[in-house]
Amino acid sequence: MSRSGARPDFDVAYAILPADTTEDVRTREAGAAARVAVLPVGSLEQHGPFLPLATDTLVACAVAREIAAVHPVRLLPPVTVSCSHEHAAWPGTVSISAVTLHAVVSDIASSLRRSGVDALVVVNGHGGNYVLGNVVQEASARGERMALFPAAEDWEAAREQAGVVTSLLTDMHAGEIETSILLHAHPEFVRPGYETADFTADDRRRLLTVGMSAYTESGVIGRPSLGSAEKGKKLLSSLAESFGPLFDLLAPPAGRA
Repeated sequence: MSRSGARPDFDVAYAILPADTTEDVRTREAGAAARVAVLPVGSLEQHGPFLPLATDTLVACAVAREIAAVHPVRLLPPVTVSCSHEHAAWPGTVSISAVTLHAVVSDIASSLRRSGVDALVVVNGHGGNYVLGNVVQEASARGERMALFPAAEDWEAAREQAGVVTSLLTDMHAGEIETSILLHAHPEFVRPGYETADFTADDRRRLLTVGMSAYTESGVIGRPSLGSAEKGKKLLSSLAESFGPLFDLLAPPAGRA
């Protein structure tokens, strides 16, 4: 159920928008408790008939919130539209260019540095945001502190710890992992139908040329029927644990206090 009977759109705002005031931030950073910022990057794209267009944003925010509950980071509101061009065949999908996404993330990092936040971690919820790797790569070459999370290895460790049956190759879109995380973090947004929506297409070698519609009619590639709230909880917990070594790598000495 939604919080206090609130509308689902209220729940989305509650989930993705940090409620800090400027004084909250001033107090924390006076004690050097938040010198690493976490930026969720999602998308607005189809996730089959049972998950919302905002799924990747909700997933990225759930991961970021779990991180912020364990590590002293500044949690930022998400980038909600990104590079979803391969999903253009489905209604509701909206994209921006890779150049625009690159510029937005770079500008956010620059603004944070000017205000004394030394490092930025981009929590990516959409696999099609390939350009984010270039953003981090270029920033690191300039001597800036930036990282992209989770890596494939982080997802694989989380998959194993949570008991997710589907491989990362097969669990490509609206599958066991995404369904599990939403069943745990936002069950009010999971509609009936995921129980019978399994569809696999492991050979997707021409995806960038022909788009998702060449591989799936429903928009699903994965096994959502295997999703569960318990798996979702364990996935998020594992990712928060995996974030620890990355935080230690990026945080200046004061940020580790």
